[in-house]
Amino acid sequence: MLKSNETDQLALLEFKAKVTHDPLEVLSSWNYSRHFCQWKGVACSRRHKRVTGLRLPSLLLQGSLSPHIGNLRFLRVLDLKNNSFRNEIPQAIGYLFRLQKLMLYNNSFGGQIPDNISHCVNLESLGLGVNELVGKVPGKLGSLSKLRILTVHLNYLSGEIPSSFGNLSSLEFLSAAANQSVGQIPETLGELKRMRQILLGINKLSGEIPFSIYNLSSLNCFEFVVNQRQGSLPSDLGFTLPNLERLNVGENQFTGPIPASISNASNLMRLAIEKNGFSGKLPSLQNLHKLQWVNIFQNHLRNGEKDDLELVESLVNASRLELLDIGDNNFGGMLPEAVGNFSTRLRRLSVENNQLFGNIPSGLRNLANLELLYLGDNQFTGRIPGSIGDLQKLQTLRLEGNKFLGEIPSSIGNLTSLTTLNFEENMLEGSIPSSLGKCQNLISLNLSNNNLSGTIPTEVIGLSSLSIYLDLSQNHLNGPLPSNFGILKNLGFLDISENKLSGEIPSSIGSCIMLEQLIMNGNFFQGNIPSSFSSLRGIENRDLSRNNFSGRIPKCFENFPFLQNLNLSFNHFEGEVPIKGVFSNSSAISLDGNDNLCGGISELHLSTCSIKESKQSRSRSLKLIIPVVIGILLVTGMSCLIITSWRSKSKREPATPPSALLASVLRVSYENLFKATDGFSLENLIGAGSFGSVYKGVLNHDDHETLVAVKVLNLQHRGASKSFMAECQALRSIRHRNLVKIITSCAGVDFQGNDFEALVYEFMVNGSLEEWLHPNPEAPRNLNLLQRLNIAFDVASALDYLHHYCETPVVHCDLKPSNVLLDGELTAHVGDFGLAKFLPEATNNLSSNQSSSIGVKGTVGYAAPEYGMGSEVSTSGDVYSFGILLLEMFTGKMPTNEMFTGNLTLHNFVKEALPERLAETVDPVLLVEREEGETSNANAHKQLTRSFSVKECLVSVLEIGVTCSSELPRERMSMEDVAAQLVSFRNKLVKNVRGQPATYVTA
Repeated sequence: MLKSNETDQLALLEFKAKVTHDPLEVLSSWNYSRHFCQWKGVACSRRHKRVTGLRLPSLLLQGSLSPHIGNLRFLRVLDLKNNSFRNEIPQAIGYLFRLQKLMLYNNSFGGQIPDNISHCVNLESLGLGVNELVGKVPGKLGSLSKLRILTVHLNYLSGEIPSSFGNLSSLEFLSAAANQSVGQIPETLGELKRMRQILLGINKLSGEIPFSIYNLSSLNCFEFVVNQRQGSLPSDLGFTLPNLERLNVGENQFTGPIPASISNASNLMRLAIEKNGFSGKLPSLQNLHKLQWVNIFQNHLRNGEKDDLELVESLVNASRLELLDIGDNNFGGMLPEAVGNFSTRLRRLSVENNQLFGNIPSGLRNLANLELLYLGDNQFTGRIPGSIGDLQKLQTLRLEGNKFLGEIPSSIGNLTSLTTLNFEENMLEGSIPSSLGKCQNLISLNLSNNNLSGTIPTEVIGLSSLSIYLDLSQNHLNGPLPSNFGILKNLGFLDISENKLSGEIPSSIGSCIMLEQLIMNGNFFQGNIPSSFSSLRGIENRDLSRNNFSGRIPKCFENFPFLQNLNLSFNHFEGEVPIKGVFSNSSAISLDGNDNLCGGISELHLSTCSIKESKQSRSRSLKLIIPVVIGILLVTGMSCLIITSWRSKSKREPATPPSALLASVLRVSYENLFKATDGFSLENLIGAGSFGSVYKGVLNHDDHETLVAVKVLNLQHRGASKSFMAECQALRSIRHRNLVKIITSCAGVDFQGNDFEALVYEFMVNGSLEEWLHPNPEAPRNLNLLQRLNIAFDVASALDYLHHYCETPVVHCDLKPSNVLLDGELTAHVGDFGLAKFLPEATNNLSSNQSSSIGVKGTVGYAAPEYGMGSEVSTSGDVYSFGILLLEMFTGKMPTNEMFTGNLTLHNFVKEALPERLAETVDPVLLVEREEGETSNANAHKQLTRSFSVKECLVSVLEIGVTCSSELPRERMSMEDVAAQLVSFRNKLVKNVRGQPATYVTA
């Protein structure tokens, strides 16, 4: 028979055995070398050395909770909060009758709440919130007479709130928010005289709130936000709840007036009654000096009278006020100057969608900490004051839908924290201030429907931060589009319609690869559609109507998978209309006003392309071909002279080394590279592989210093020289923003006369993707969801280019995280083309033996399975590698992880888990938020399970990875489709996450 303390030790070891992931190695001390009372997180009684506490919160632990936990019979505290434990809570918890605190919130526990927790009769605190629990809340919990804190919020619990909760005479805090609870709130809750906080928001509770709850004099927090509440608030609310600090009944169906007695709730800090049907006059808030938050948005308060904003003046004494939102009501009158006397703590001020008029109060400049200012959809007049530039912490400024006059003040450029600016639908005139270019954090800009004139400043188009929205439509802007449009590579919406813009579309617009909406109608643009438009594969809506475009409709338009609307009407397009893609749906395209079009689907009723059309096409072709042929003959003649001269010269001079094909301007020697890398010192060594080493260096050229990465080939290794040649061949032929940029190469001898070969690349300051996915514990860093999605799209774009847009298709053959490099903006660049191969069927005078075929085509874990069986390289092999890379990026697990043995692979692991077990598949780093300088899982699980867009994005991306890494090549996607889908996911994620309203705030 085991001794009692041996039982505890074995129970702890069983607990450890169920922990499958311990990245911080907190359980490494749990071994026989020391007494279990000295193990990390374990507390014992002094006399008998029995385990009384197990505290392991916020340690990124994964696994399940062992039933052996029930053997720790002296346990008083079990704290596992903020980890990733999954599966069911074991019934054995019920054996812990001495347990006082059970803290399991913010994990991934599933199943039902064990009803035998009711056997833990000494329980004072029960925390089960933020998990994946289902079913009903057990009524037996009502027998825990000592329970003071009960939290089951943010689960999937259903059913009614048990009336037995009225027996919890010691209960002070109840949170069952954000579940699927139904029915009415039981009257018995009104009997809990010690109750201080009740949080039942975001459920499906209906009916009226029991009046007995309004008599809980100790209540200081009262939250029923986002339910289906009806009725009105009691008139004596302010008297019966004298300790009330938070009243949050937003997003219900309350009607009637706000009780005048609220003026007596002197302890009130937060008043949130938004999105209801409250009407009448708002009571005076003059005596509520502790107010921090006043949100009465979207009700029916007041009737547009001149004295409606007395409430603003009544808040001057609220020295802690941080938020005031009275938007979307019926308030009238002028915004009083007293607004300038508000607390300097005020961060958010919204009066939008009312009936306010007059000028912006000059005192507004005093609100130095203001971050959000909404004045839109009123009747404000006058000029936008230059003092608006004093609000330097402002992040969102919305003045749309008013009658503002004059020019946009140049001081707007002082708002360097600004992310959203909306001046839509006013009467502003003059030019767009170039000072807007200083707002380097701006992601959304809307200046549409004004009287602005002049050209579009290049400084504004140079805002690479613009990623959501740019709308300059319906003004009087003129001149050509700035040539630097390509900087807006993350922009999702562009509308420059109904202006007087002219000239040709700059080809750089093809770099705006995130575009979903492109609206350019009603201008004077001319010329052909630039071929770079073929890169805009995420486009859903494109309107180029009422311009002077000419030439043929680009055939690439029919290959855009997401294009739903295409308007090319009233231009000068000619020739044959394509019939595939969007052109196969007559209701999705508009071609009116282009008299020289023919062909297309029958529903368009266009004339058949005649023989004359074909002859005209041939005539046009001849006009192009003849000068080309003449040019070729001239070049051939010159070549003959050059070759004759070269043959005679070659007898005296050595042949040019192959690497000279790459060195266009900058020529370097071994000595140059030796100095640049400080003698190839270990301090500058940043990577090493089988074919060579990579050094960081500073190369001097024309009095300029360039930071470079120097790849020195190990020529003693078999195949290294061939790898050098393969990389030279590949990199001289390809150019793409997501491929490494080669600066030059060097082939010569070192100081000892040994052969020396090296490639010099642009240096990537953020290293490789591998260093970010699997960082050194001593220098932790991570990538968030959006950054990973951007990188995935960058890599997909590079492969799409290599496979489909190179003159000779290129297969990389060794895609893996260490070969994906990140620049200062975390833009990904695919590198290391030492195994690259040109496809034989399109070699263009490059025979297949010029490309590398060294050993296994790729790296174990990333190489396609068919390569191991002797198959030739193909683009589908790269797709497989990309699929594995994508799974590794979002799961944090290498394909060679020791957990993958037998038939279990990274591909199968993810495939079997989706979509139900997403939380246990995704990289735990993505479930951790940093909040106020502390690492915590708090709210991360809520984001994953409650935000439809984020969860859908993760599932969709992982499904792409699973499909791409299918064992059979024919089941894999093309990189063209992968890139298009990723850009769509990315744009939708940015829109949904940034636009998510924060309507619910927990205590």
